[in-house]
Amino acid sequence: MHHNGLRTAVLLGGLSALIIAAGAWLGGGMGMQLAFVLALVTNGVAYFFCDRIALSAMRARQVSEVEQPTLYRIVRELSTEARQPMPRLYISPTVQPNAFATGRSPRKAAVCVTYGLTQLLDESELRGVIGHELSHVYNRDILISSIAGALATMITWVSYVAVFFGGSDDDEGPGFLGAVLMMLLGPVAAGMIQMAVSRSREFQADESGARLTGDPLALASALRKIEMGARRLPLPENSRLTSASHLMIANPFSGIGLGRLFSTHPATAERVARLERMAGYRR
Repeated sequence: MHHNGLRTAVLLGGLSALIIAAGAWLGGGMGMQLAFVLALVTNGVAYFFCDRIALSAMRARQVSEVEQPTLYRIVRELSTEARQPMPRLYISPTVQPNAFATGRSPRKAAVCVTYGLTQLLDESELRGVIGHELSHVYNRDILISSIAGALATMITWVSYVAVFFGGSDDDEGPGFLGAVLMMLLGPVAAGMIQMAVSRSREFQADESGARLTGDPLALASALRKIEMGARRLPLPENSRLTSASHLMIANPFSGIGLGRLFSTHPATAERVARLERMAGYRR
């Protein structure tokens, strides 16, 4: 947890230094002052609204116990077992099966599952997925992951601003500045997430989630189904979704194009094998 907190500070500080340096280079003293204000705003938005940015990307809405009694019961039971506060629950209308947790602390956390996930998994498998996501919360993985995603989202928004303000004289394209930024900022945002988010966090969440539920094979079965569902129904690779994809339990994209740059997930087969070893299963 302390390591994640340190990485968060380094990430926010590094971005602030980059913004201020760019401001000084472009506008001298006045540019540095404006860049300093922009850095403060960017960091504040990333820290305090990282959960809303991720949930908005998936068009998720908060649900009540009346709407999702089974989901609520599972989350309540596992939160009680872990002696942790119960997170807010959200449902995304996406038909692809997937799930993620976001927020800056266990008390500010949110767990989101897609509509497709609730239709595909049985109760034991859904319990395994929820255990995995709650483990991300308790391990404080979501702090660095959510902030990295929020910052990446804001970086990619800059490319659209460049397109708007950097248009060519004949209005036939985004102009040279816009074209350059569109090519560079996507990989920069992806690189930020890759540096901030370790793939080992998924193995850790798989293990601690399986221990929380006491059923490693249920999570293994869920991962297999989710991977197959994600391959059949890949999400569109727009900037908002790619910046939030690392939060999800499985890669939501087809594995080609921009989504490949943002991939932070280990192979599902390896995750399943580890869970089967936890259960004492031998092929």
